Amino acid sequence: MEVVNTIGRRKTSIARIYLKSGNGNITINDKELKTYFPSEIMQTIVKQPLNLVGVAADFDVNVNLKGGGSKGQAEALRLAISRALCEVNPEHRPALKAEGFLTRDPRMVERKKYGRRKARRAFQFSKR
Repeated sequence: MEVVNTIGRRKTSIARIYLKSGNGNITINDKELKTYFPSEIMQTIVKQPLNLVGVAADFDVNVNLKGGGSKGQAEALRLAISRALCEVNPEHRPALKAEGFLTRDPRMVERKKYGRRKARRAFQFSKR
């Protein structure tokens, strides 16, 4: 099997992955998954699509991750892995789509506007 290259985004995080047949290693920015994401929850989020279709031990994933926080990075990686699994085997698509792993979450932080304290919060106003 050749290398499958896909991208996943979430908030300001970008995950570029290279999926190839192997024995289940996930390498993120030259670090192991457990080192990069010490939290069990983040590790679970990353592995969700692989476990759903039952191929967790069949592929090696090499990842370039940048931007955002840990949660956004984990969810960007989940989207990228889901897209790669669909390229490898189109039969995985209905199961991944039903779980919502193929949906790009468009929610971003709204920018701060001038003349305000935050994006929508105005300064305190008193009519005295």
